Amino acid sequence: MLRAGLATLVAVLALAGTADAATSAAQQLDQAMVNLVAMPGGPAGAISVVQQGHKRTVHRAGVGDKRGRTPIRSTDHMRMASTSKAFSGAVALALVDQGMLSLDDTIAQRLPSLPAAWGSVNLRQLLDHTSGLPDFSAAKAYLTTLGRTPHKLFLPHATLLSFVADDPLTFAPGTQFHYSNSDNIVVALMAEQATSQRYAALLASLVFGPLGLNSTSLPDGFRLPAPYIHGYDNEGNNPEDLSTAISMSAVWASGGMVSSPIDANEFVRGYVGRKLFGQATQDQQLQLVDGHSEPTGPGRGSSSTGRAAGRCTGTPATSPATRSSSPPPWTASGRSPSRSPSSSTRT
Repeated sequence: MLRAGLATLVAVLALAGTADAATSAAQQLDQAMVNLVAMPGGPAGAISVVQQGHKRTVHRAGVGDKRGRTPIRSTDHMRMASTSKAFSGAVALALVDQGMLSLDDTIAQRLPSLPAAWGSVNLRQLLDHTSGLPDFSAAKAYLTTLGRTPHKLFLPHATLLSFVADDPLTFAPGTQFHYSNSDNIVVALMAEQATSQRYAALLASLVFGPLGLNSTSLPDGFRLPAPYIHGYDNEGNNPEDLSTAISMSAVWASGGMVSSPIDANEFVRGYVGRKLFGQATQDQQLQLVDGHSEPTGPGRGSSSTGRAAGRCTGTPATSPATRSSSPPPWTASGRSPSRSPSSSTRT
C-alpha cells in the first residue's frame, strides 16, 4: 500500500467519544499523512475524507501534481485501480436484489460463448474470487501487448478474456481462493447479458445516480478528466508521472474506474449502508469465504492458504495474505504506470 506510486489515501473513519478525543484523532491522522508523504519513496500527496454522520472534514498533505505543486482537492479525479471491483460487485448485487441475476447463475447459463471449461463457475464464486478462472492480467501475451501499445483500446471488453480462453481452470470452483482480474470482467459481462445494457450504463443507473456520484466514470481511453491527482513511479532520481500511461479498457471492470475522494466516500457509505440493495442481499454479501474444503453458507469456498480468506461476496479481495502474487496488469515489466490512489476504508 505504501508503494511509490501511491497518489492519495481516502479514508472513511468513524470517530467517537469526546471532542478532545476527536481532535486528538484528527491530529494523529494529519501527522500520519505528513509522515507518509515525507517517507522515502512516499507519495506526492495524500488526502483523507472523514465523515461523522452528516459532518465531513477533509485532511490533506503534500500535492496532487508535482509539476504544478497544486494541492489535492477532494473533488479531484483519481484512478481507482482495484477498488473498481467493488463497483462491479455493487452492480451485480443490485441486479441480484432486483431478481435479474442470481448468485447461483453460472457462466454456462449466462455467457455460453465463453470457454466450456469455465461453465460451472457461478456469480457468487466470481465475486469472492473462488472461481478458479485464469487471470488474463498475468498472461504473457497480454503483458507483451500492453507493454508495446499501452494506449491500445481493448474493445469489445470481452477481448480481455481471449488471452486466457485456452487455459483450464486453475482449481475446481469453490475449493480455493485466488485473486483474479478475470473474475470481475465476467461479472460485468453477466450484468450486461442479464439486462441487455452496457456496463457503463448500468453503473450510471444503479450506482452513480442513486448515490449522486458526479465525478465517477469508467473511461476506455487513457486520459483523465481535469483536474486529477497524479500518480508517480518514484524509483530512480526523476519521478515519472504514470497517471495516463495505459488505456483503462485494458483493465475495465477490474480496475478502470475514475472517481474522486468525495465520490469514493459517498460510494463506500452507500455500498455498506444498503442504499444500492437491501438487507437480504447484504446478508448474502457478508457471508465470509470459509477456510475448509467443504462449502458452508452463501459465501462458500476456501482460502488457498488453508485459513479463512475473510472476503465478502462482491467486495474486492486485497488482503496481502491471500492476494495472488501475479505481476500487476500494466506493462511487460510488471511496473504499474498508474499505481493509483489506494483506498483504505473503515466504517
